[in-house]
Formats: sequence, structure tokens, C-alpha cells
Amino acid sequence: MRTQVCIIGGGPSGLLLSQLLHLKGIDNILLEKHTRDYVLSRIRAGVLEHGFAALMREAQCGERMDREGEIHDGFIIAHDGRQSRVDLHKYSGGNSVIVYGQTELTRDLYDAREKSGGQLVLEADEVQPHDLTSAAPYVTYRKDGAEHRIDCEYVIGADGFHGVSRKSIPANVLREYEKVYPFGWLGVLSRTKPVNPELIYVKHERGFALCSLRSQVLSRYYIQVPLTDKVEDWSDDAFWAELKRRLPEEVAARLITGPSIEKSIAPLRSFVAEPMRYGNLFLAGDAAHIVPPTGARGLNSAASDIHYLYHALLDHYQKGDDRGLENYSAKALARVWKAQRFSWWMTTMLHSFPDSIEYDRKLQQTDLAYLFSSEAAQSSLAENYVGLPF
Repeated sequence: MRTQVCIIGGGPSGLLLSQLLHLKGIDNILLEKHTRDYVLSRIRAGVLEHGFAALMREAQCGERMDREGEIHDGFIIAHDGRQSRVDLHKYSGGNSVIVYGQTELTRDLYDAREKSGGQLVLEADEVQPHDLTSAAPYVTYRKDGAEHRIDCEYVIGADGFHGVSRKSIPANVLREYEKVYPFGWLGVLSRTKPVNPELIYVKHERGFALCSLRSQVLSRYYIQVPLTDKVEDWSDDAFWAELKRRLPEEVAARLITGPSIEKSIAPLRSFVAEPMRYGNLFLAGDAAHIVPPTGARGLNSAASDIHYLYHALLDHYQKGDDRGLENYSAKALARVWKAQRFSWWMTTMLHSFPDSIEYDRKLQQTDLAYLFSSEAAQSSLAENYVGLPF
């Protein structure tokens, strides 16, 4: 097979780029290791910055998002016995975020690619890029017991942290930065009415908590737990009891509990790989960077990569202009590191660290006190939360 762009990874990043390129007449083939159902079973983020929402609309995949997603103009931080609201709309110049589950977003993208006859190869095993620094790269994979080859001009690695794409960059070229946090998030998904119309972030001496939602009948709750904890350690009753201990009393009193339909523990880490380009291979999303979910930047950082890649490829194929491709890594990383900073700051401010000293705890209290005493500080938070300009 031959194509212009071979995309490795059938998550939202790869699918979005595939759909955007298709609409502009740029031929592409997407390879995904797993089945569609497996990809859709992964429960992930649900807060979309306005730039990501605009990309979904440009990809002609935003109709259900706009119909069913919830526009949030703010969120609450519960701390020191009170609840303080961050007014995103006011402090970001009129912007907001959309709460719409990543599973639903990915389903919309799959439906669009299949409806338009997109070239999707699911259950592609042993995927491997070759000759990435040559003018004729290619990708091999196995399916149904046979080996296949795709000749292409560019390879996009959107296959996540454990994928093959980043590992195809030589160790003497790649530089990796990582910070592992000493805790994780235990998350529960339940078919219950959300406890609050907007998200509630909770700073508590027992540990961080988050009240989130996917819709008015689907709630997502998290509590900070030690890395040594396992899902089996937490019954539903134990989870709800601990969550209530961390919530403000008036919030806990109106919490509706129910059986969990998904329960998992996600360790928190920060990770960046540089560069995001090697020859004709371009990394995007989790293949190149990961952030703690505290600032809702993970999926949104991936979207900014896709924005830059999409426009760089458009300029190449429509104008013969390669400046976007040449500058992709530097441009993407500049925004990635800003997302890293914001996620690190939110995580540091709101979590309980097992090795913290009294000095650290006083700084956390001061950080929160300053945040809600300063319009400039709230503007900075809001600007980052709704999404920095591409």
C-alpha cells in the first residue's frame, strides 16, 4: 500500500488528524493495535478546551459534542472550610470549556472516519516504522497472519506512551524528562446525578478529591490514594465514605451514591520527550508527553499537537511550504511545557504530599489564599484552564 501520511495510533489524536487531513484531500492510513471496542472502553478525560472544540467542528465531528456536551464557565476549589469559585468566563476573556467524555468524542471520530470510507486498519500487530530519516519511509505490520507494508511520505506517532513510535528514535537523539508523583487517583464512574453542576476540586488534609461529570446522569469522582493501593482494596462503600469525608459538609449531604460501573487507579506522572520530530516521524499526544490530570491538559495538549501538525501538513501539500514541519517540534514543545507547568502547579497546590513539611503546607495555604485575593492570579489560572492560544 502507498499513502501520503501513515498514522500510528487510533486514539482521539490519530483519528482527529486522519479526519482533518481526509477533508482536505490528503491521503492517509491509520493503524491501531486494538479493536474499536477496546479503544472506546478506556475511560479518560472529559474537559475540552475551546480550541479542541473548534478542531472537532472543523473536522465535522462536533455536532453531538455541541448538542450533548455541557459548557462550563467556571469551577469550584474547596479549601480551608470554604468553597471558592474560579470564574473562567470572566477571567479568560469570555472563554469556557466543554465537558464531554473522551469515549464519546472518540466514538464520534470513529463514526466519521468509517462513514467517509477512511482507511483504518484495526488489530494491526507488530507495527514498526522504517527508514525514518530517508525520503521514503515505510511502516510494516502484521494482520491475520500476514505481513503488510505501507510506503508513505510522513509517519505520525500518536500511539501513546507505550507505543512503538517514540522508541523508534535513537537513544542518542531522544531526551526524556520525567517526574513521578507519590500518589495516584482512584476514580469511580457511576450512573448518578452529579453532586454539582460544575467541577469541584477539593484540597483536604486527608488527600485531594475531585467531583466531575460526564453528563447529568453520569458522574466521575476521584480521590487521592497511595501508590501502594489496589482497586481491590476499595469497595464501593469504602470509596463513597472516604469521598464524603473529604467533601465540604453541604456537598457531602447532597451526594448521590450508586454502584460503580468503572473503577480504576491512575498513577500521576509528568513526562516530556524531546524532540517531537525525527526525520519524517512526528510524535503527537501521549507518545511525547503526559501530564497529571489535575489541570485537564492531557487530551488538550494532544489536540494542540494535532493543530500544529495539521496546518504544517496543509502548508506542505497545498503551498509547498515546509516551515511548519521544520518548526513543529519547537512550536509544539513550547506549548507542551506550559501545560506541564500548569499541571504541576495545580497538582502541587491541591494534593497532600506524604513527605511534606510544615513549611510546604504553609506555602500551599498561601498559594490558595493569594489565588483568590488576586484577579491577576485568577486570570492566569483561567487562561491556562480554557486553553492557551495555538
